[in-house]
Amino acid sequence: MTDQPSLTLNDGHNMPQIGLGVYQIPDDDTARVVQAAIDAGYRAVDTAALYGNEAGTGAGIRARTETIFVTSKLWRDDFGYDAALRGFDRSFEKLGLEWIDLFLLHWPFVELDQFVESWRALVRLQQDGRVRSIGVSNFTIDHLERIIHDTGVVPAVNQIELHPSFQQVELRAFHDENRIVTTSWSPLGQGAALEEPVLARIAEKHGKSPAQVVLRWHIESGLSVIPKSTRPERLAENIAIFDFALDAEDHAAIGTLDRRDGRIGPDPRTMA
Repeated sequence: MTDQPSLTLNDGHNMPQIGLGVYQIPDDDTARVVQAAIDAGYRAVDTAALYGNEAGTGAGIRARTETIFVTSKLWRDDFGYDAALRGFDRSFEKLGLEWIDLFLLHWPFVELDQFVESWRALVRLQQDGRVRSIGVSNFTIDHLERIIHDTGVVPAVNQIELHPSFQQVELRAFHDENRIVTTSWSPLGQGAALEEPVLARIAEKHGKSPAQVVLRWHIESGLSVIPKSTRPERLAENIAIFDFALDAEDHAAIGTLDRRDGRIGPDPRTMA
């Protein structure tokens, strides 16, 4: 399927609302997974320098003719203005593509105190036409306010941990106020969400799987989402979410699953 929705970023570019995440997929298997995802209808792929599979991601994309929205991310080893420019060059070379659609700072790494200068480098890359859109990942409101204040440039995207048990309502409201698209990583809560009886009931009601219900919730909440799978049948299942809709009762029920202690991954305020 290719008639999936897209989101308009604050710089005017469009991004498919659902994409494939390739975290923890070995580089020598990534090309196969990316090709299978494209064949299943995915039109966006999310990788990062940290993942060590940018080369496989690029190879998989080059093996198909479809236009794919490509995201990669800068790791802490390349923070700082000049280092960030070099880090981008390495990612660009490994991908082997004619473009990178979206380039992100992977975490703020607050103890380095270099995320503002690194953000200035991404602004330069966009101004020079080397990348279409720029954004951040795992930034809190404080981090966002600082880079916006210091540079005057609002990120197009903030990619954050977000799933039914950790819905990040306050941060999403800040994003909405500043026209920042929220991308959900770990959208299924590393599978924990699929064990929730609430979701099982909603899934049975719609004749869908719990995973499909959760991914549909992300879509209807105006989020972009990057579920990961290496299995063709699961890739197909994860994108088959555009033939049904949740109702107000479903959304209210999923809202009750939010927990203050629902975070699974690292805390951006302390991530080293």
